Amino acid sequence: MASTHEPVAILGIGTMGHGMAVSTLRAGIPTIVWNRTPEPTRDLAKLGAQVAESAADAARRASIVVTMVTDADAVISIARDQGMLAALTPNAIWVQMSTIGVAGIERVAALVEEQRPDITLLDAPVSGSKEPAEKGQLTIFASGPNEVRSRVAPLFDALGQRTIWVGAVGAGTRLKLVNNTWLAFTSEALATSVALGRRLGLPTDTILEALGGSPLVSPWQASKLQRIAKGEFSAQFALSLALKDVRLALEAAGDDRFVALACLADEWKRVVDEGYGDDDLTVVARALEQRK
Repeated sequence: MASTHEPVAILGIGTMGHGMAVSTLRAGIPTIVWNRTPEPTRDLAKLGAQVAESAADAARRASIVVTMVTDADAVISIARDQGMLAALTPNAIWVQMSTIGVAGIERVAALVEEQRPDITLLDAPVSGSKEPAEKGQLTIFASGPNEVRSRVAPLFDALGQRTIWVGAVGAGTRLKLVNNTWLAFTSEALATSVALGRRLGLPTDTILEALGGSPLVSPWQASKLQRIAKGEFSAQFALSLALKDVRLALEAAGDDRFVALACLADEWKRVVDEGYGDDDLTVVARALEQRK
Protein backbone atom coordinates (compact mmCIF):
# COMPACT_ATOMS: atom_id res chain seq x y z
CA MET A 1 0.00 0.00 0.00
CA ALA A 2 1.39 3.40 -0.98
CA SER A 3 2.22 5.77 1.84
CA THR A 4 -0.11 8.71 2.39
CA HIS A 5 2.66 10.74 4.03
CA GLU A 6 4.50 13.51 2.23
CA PRO A 7 8.12 12.53 1.51
CA VAL A 8 10.65 13.96 3.95
CA ALA A 9 14.33 14.63 3.30
CA ILE A 10 16.74 14.69 6.24
CA LEU A 11 19.98 16.52 5.49
CA GLY A 12 22.77 15.81 7.95
CA ILE A 13 23.07 12.22 9.16
CA GLY A 14 25.10 12.70 12.30
CA THR A 15 24.08 11.19 15.62
CA MET A 16 20.81 13.13 15.80
CA GLY A 17 19.95 13.09 12.10
CA HIS A 18 20.54 9.36 11.94
CA GLY A 19 18.25 8.70 14.90
CA MET A 20 15.58 10.95 13.42
CA ALA A 21 15.72 9.10 10.11
CA VAL A 22 15.26 5.80 11.97
CA SER A 23 12.14 7.27 13.58
CA THR A 24 10.62 8.57 10.33
CA LEU A 25 11.19 5.23 8.63
CA ARG A 26 9.61 3.38 11.52
CA ALA A 27 6.54 5.63 11.15
CA GLY A 28 6.21 4.74 7.47
CA ILE A 29 7.20 8.18 6.17
CA PRO A 30 9.00 8.07 2.80
CA THR A 31 12.46 9.24 3.80
CA ILE A 32 15.29 10.61 1.69
CA VAL A 33 18.65 11.09 3.41
CA TRP A 34 21.80 12.96 2.52
CA ASN A 35 25.10 13.45 4.28
CA ARG A 36 28.39 15.00 3.17
CA THR A 37 30.00 11.59 3.61
CA PRO A 38 27.87 8.58 2.61
CA GLU A 39 28.92 6.09 5.30
CA PRO A 40 26.28 7.08 7.91
CA THR A 41 23.49 6.55 5.35
CA ARG A 42 24.29 2.94 4.44
CA ASP A 43 22.32 1.22 7.19
CA LEU A 44 19.42 3.64 6.63
CA ALA A 45 19.25 2.47 3.03
CA LYS A 46 18.82 -1.07 4.33
CA LEU A 47 15.92 0.18 6.44
CA GLY A 48 14.23 1.64 3.36
CA ALA A 49 15.59 5.16 3.07
CA GLN A 50 16.43 6.63 -0.32
CA VAL A 51 19.97 7.99 -0.36
CA ALA A 52 20.38 11.20 -2.37
CA GLU A 53 23.57 12.06 -4.18
CA SER A 54 23.43 15.70 -3.15
CA ALA A 55 21.51 18.06 -0.89
CA ALA A 56 19.85 19.54 -3.97
CA ASP A 57 18.84 16.08 -5.20
CA ALA A 58 17.27 15.32 -1.81
CA ALA A 59 15.38 18.63 -1.79
CA ARG A 60 13.90 18.06 -5.25
CA ARG A 61 12.43 14.74 -4.15
CA ALA A 62 10.79 15.87 -0.91
CA SER A 63 7.89 18.09 0.13
CA ILE A 64 9.40 18.63 3.58
CA VAL A 65 13.14 19.10 4.12
CA VAL A 66 14.82 18.86 7.53
CA THR A 67 18.27 20.25 8.24
CA MET A 68 20.10 18.78 11.23
CA VAL A 69 23.75 19.83 11.25
CA THR A 70 26.29 21.35 13.63
CA ASP A 71 25.97 25.11 13.28
CA ALA A 72 24.61 28.04 11.31
CA ASP A 73 27.48 28.07 8.82
CA ALA A 74 26.78 24.43 7.94
CA VAL A 75 23.07 25.18 7.51
CA ILE A 76 23.76 28.15 5.22
CA SER A 77 26.28 26.10 3.24
CA ILE A 78 23.74 23.35 2.61
CA ALA A 79 21.03 25.82 1.68
CA ARG A 80 23.06 28.10 -0.54
CA ASP A 81 26.33 26.45 -1.60
CA GLN A 82 24.97 22.90 -1.85
CA GLY A 83 21.90 24.11 -3.76
CA MET A 84 19.20 22.89 -1.38
CA LEU A 85 17.22 26.11 -1.22
CA ALA A 86 17.12 26.60 -4.99
CA ALA A 87 16.06 22.98 -5.51
CA LEU A 88 13.03 23.11 -3.20
CA THR A 89 9.70 22.84 -4.99
CA PRO A 90 7.20 25.71 -4.61
CA ASN A 91 5.16 25.36 -1.40
CA ALA A 92 7.77 23.06 0.13
CA ILE A 93 8.49 23.30 3.85
CA TRP A 94 12.00 23.74 5.22
CA VAL A 95 12.14 22.57 8.85
CA GLN A 96 15.35 23.91 10.38
CA MET A 97 15.96 21.68 13.43
CA SER A 98 19.64 22.33 14.17
CA THR A 99 20.60 24.43 17.20
CA ILE A 100 22.07 27.54 15.58
CA GLY A 101 21.23 30.42 17.92
CA VAL A 102 19.28 33.62 17.42
CA ALA A 103 21.73 35.19 14.97
CA GLY A 104 21.81 31.92 13.02
CA ILE A 105 18.06 31.59 12.56
CA GLU A 106 17.89 35.25 11.59
CA ARG A 107 20.44 34.57 8.83
CA VAL A 108 18.39 31.60 7.63
CA ALA A 109 15.13 33.58 7.65
CA ALA A 110 16.71 36.43 5.70
CA LEU A 111 18.06 33.99 3.12
CA VAL A 112 14.62 32.43 2.61
CA GLU A 113 12.93 35.82 2.35
CA GLU A 114 15.45 36.97 -0.23
CA GLN A 115 15.70 33.85 -2.39
CA ARG A 116 12.64 31.64 -1.82
CA PRO A 117 9.60 33.49 -0.47
CA ASP A 118 7.45 30.79 -2.10
CA ILE A 119 8.45 28.16 0.49
CA THR A 120 7.70 27.98 4.22
CA LEU A 121 10.42 28.07 6.86
CA LEU A 122 9.84 26.49 10.26
CA ASP A 123 12.25 27.01 13.13
CA ALA A 124 12.02 23.80 15.16
CA PRO A 125 15.10 22.83 17.20
CA VAL A 126 14.83 19.75 19.38
CA SER A 127 15.68 18.70 22.90
CA GLY A 128 17.05 15.21 23.36
CA SER A 129 20.04 13.06 22.52
CA LYS A 130 20.85 9.91 20.55
CA GLU A 131 18.47 7.48 22.25
CA PRO A 132 15.39 9.76 22.25
CA ALA A 133 16.05 10.58 18.60
CA GLU A 134 16.08 6.87 17.71
CA LYS A 135 12.93 6.19 19.76
CA GLY A 136 10.93 9.19 18.55
CA GLN A 137 10.95 10.77 22.00
CA LEU A 138 12.40 14.21 21.30
CA THR A 139 10.82 17.47 22.41
CA ILE A 140 10.32 19.86 19.50
CA PHE A 141 10.29 23.64 19.99
CA ALA A 142 8.42 24.64 16.85
CA SER A 143 7.79 28.12 15.51
CA GLY A 144 6.45 29.39 12.23
CA PRO A 145 3.21 29.84 10.29
CA ASN A 146 0.16 28.08 11.74
CA GLU A 147 -1.16 27.01 8.35
CA VAL A 148 1.49 24.31 7.83
CA ARG A 149 1.09 22.62 11.22
CA SER A 150 -1.12 19.86 9.83
CA ARG A 151 1.39 19.07 7.09
CA VAL A 152 4.29 18.59 9.52
CA ALA A 153 2.22 16.84 12.21
CA PRO A 154 3.05 13.29 10.97
CA LEU A 155 6.76 14.16 10.93
CA PHE A 156 6.73 15.77 14.36
CA ASP A 157 4.66 12.90 15.78
CA ALA A 158 7.26 10.45 14.45
CA LEU A 159 10.19 12.39 15.90
CA GLY A 160 8.88 13.65 19.21
CA GLN A 161 6.94 12.78 22.31
CA ARG A 162 5.66 16.35 22.33
CA THR A 163 5.74 19.47 20.18
CA ILE A 164 5.53 22.94 21.70
CA TRP A 165 4.43 25.66 19.24
CA VAL A 166 5.72 29.01 20.44
CA GLY A 167 5.01 31.67 17.81
CA ALA A 168 6.82 33.15 14.83
CA VAL A 169 10.11 31.89 13.39
CA GLY A 170 12.86 32.53 15.92
CA ALA A 171 10.79 31.80 19.02
CA GLY A 172 11.63 28.10 18.82
CA THR A 173 15.34 28.86 18.83
CA ARG A 174 14.96 31.23 21.78
CA LEU A 175 13.14 28.58 23.81
CA LYS A 176 15.80 26.02 22.88
CA LEU A 177 18.49 28.30 24.33
CA VAL A 178 16.54 28.51 27.60
CA ASN A 179 16.17 24.72 27.61
CA ASN A 180 19.88 24.22 26.99
CA THR A 181 20.82 26.62 29.77
CA TRP A 182 18.72 24.58 32.19
CA LEU A 183 20.38 21.41 30.89
CA ALA A 184 23.85 22.91 31.28
CA PHE A 185 23.37 23.81 34.94
CA THR A 186 21.67 20.48 35.64
CA SER A 187 24.61 18.60 34.18
CA GLU A 188 27.13 20.83 35.95
CA ALA A 189 25.42 20.25 39.30
CA LEU A 190 25.71 16.51 38.82
CA ALA A 191 29.32 16.54 37.59
CA THR A 192 30.56 18.92 40.27
CA SER A 193 28.82 17.08 43.11
CA VAL A 194 30.21 13.71 42.03
CA ALA A 195 33.71 15.09 41.52
CA LEU A 196 33.63 16.81 44.91
CA GLY A 197 32.50 13.62 46.62
CA ARG A 198 35.29 11.62 45.07
CA ARG A 199 37.90 14.28 45.90
CA LEU A 200 36.68 14.08 49.51
CA GLY A 201 37.28 10.34 49.53
CA LEU A 202 33.69 9.14 49.38
CA PRO A 203 33.14 5.78 47.66
CA THR A 204 31.32 5.96 44.34
CA ASP A 205 28.63 3.59 45.59
CA THR A 206 27.88 5.91 48.50
CA ILE A 207 27.48 8.90 46.19
CA LEU A 208 25.28 6.85 43.88
CA GLU A 209 23.04 5.65 46.71
CA ALA A 210 22.69 9.09 48.27
CA LEU A 211 22.10 11.12 45.11
CA GLY A 212 20.25 8.46 43.17
CA GLY A 213 17.41 8.33 45.64
CA SER A 214 17.14 12.06 46.20
CA PRO A 215 13.99 13.97 45.16
CA LEU A 216 16.38 16.65 43.88
CA VAL A 217 17.65 14.31 41.15
CA SER A 218 15.66 14.11 37.91
CA PRO A 219 15.30 10.86 35.93
CA TRP A 220 17.75 12.31 33.38
CA GLN A 221 20.29 13.03 36.09
CA ALA A 222 19.76 9.59 37.62
CA SER A 223 20.59 7.89 34.32
CA LYS A 224 23.65 10.09 33.89
CA LEU A 225 24.72 9.32 37.45
CA GLN A 226 24.64 5.59 36.65
CA ARG A 227 26.84 6.15 33.60
CA ILE A 228 29.33 8.27 35.55
CA ALA A 229 29.55 5.56 38.21
CA LYS A 230 30.39 3.01 35.49
CA GLY A 231 32.93 5.33 33.85
CA GLU A 232 30.79 5.34 30.70
CA PHE A 233 31.30 8.60 28.84
CA SER A 234 30.48 7.67 25.24
CA ALA A 235 28.68 10.64 23.74
CA GLN A 236 24.94 10.85 24.02
CA PHE A 237 25.40 14.62 23.86
CA ALA A 238 29.01 15.56 23.16
CA LEU A 239 30.61 18.12 25.47
CA SER A 240 31.84 20.18 22.51
CA LEU A 241 28.27 20.54 21.23
CA ALA A 242 26.96 21.36 24.70
CA LEU A 243 29.61 24.07 24.98
CA LYS A 244 28.57 25.46 21.60
CA ASP A 245 24.99 25.72 22.82
CA VAL A 246 26.00 27.51 26.04
CA ARG A 247 27.96 30.02 23.99
CA LEU A 248 24.93 30.60 21.76
CA ALA A 249 22.89 31.42 24.86
CA LEU A 250 25.53 33.86 26.08
CA GLU A 251 25.74 35.43 22.64
CA ALA A 252 21.97 35.87 22.48
CA ALA A 253 21.89 37.44 25.97
CA GLY A 254 24.18 40.18 24.69
CA ASP A 255 25.48 41.33 28.06
CA ASP A 256 27.59 40.14 30.98
CA ARG A 257 24.91 39.65 33.64
CA PHE A 258 24.92 35.82 33.40
CA VAL A 259 28.22 35.40 35.21
CA ALA A 260 27.63 31.82 36.36
CA LEU A 261 26.83 30.68 32.83
CA ALA A 262 29.97 32.37 31.51
CA CYS A 263 32.07 30.66 34.18
CA LEU A 264 30.52 27.31 33.25
CA ALA A 265 31.46 27.93 29.61
CA ASP A 266 35.05 28.72 30.62
CA GLU A 267 35.27 25.51 32.66
CA TRP A 268 33.85 23.38 29.85
CA LYS A 269 36.24 25.01 27.38
CA ARG A 270 39.17 23.91 29.54
CA VAL A 271 37.81 20.35 29.62
CA VAL A 272 37.39 20.35 25.83
CA ASP A 273 40.96 21.62 25.47
CA GLU A 274 42.10 18.69 27.60
CA GLY A 275 40.79 16.35 24.90
CA TYR A 276 37.32 15.45 26.19
CA GLY A 277 35.22 17.29 23.61
CA ASP A 278 33.93 14.19 21.85
CA ASP A 279 32.86 12.52 25.11
CA ASP A 280 29.48 12.95 26.78
CA LEU A 281 29.04 16.24 28.63
CA THR A 282 29.09 14.32 31.94
CA VAL A 283 32.81 13.70 31.38
CA VAL A 284 33.25 17.01 33.20
CA ALA A 285 32.96 14.94 36.41
CA ARG A 286 36.04 12.92 35.48
CA ALA A 287 37.99 15.99 34.42
CA LEU A 288 37.25 17.85 37.65
CA GLU A 289 38.17 14.86 39.78
CA GLN A 290 41.47 14.26 38.00
CA ARG A 291 42.57 17.88 37.66
CA LYS A 292 45.62 18.74 39.76
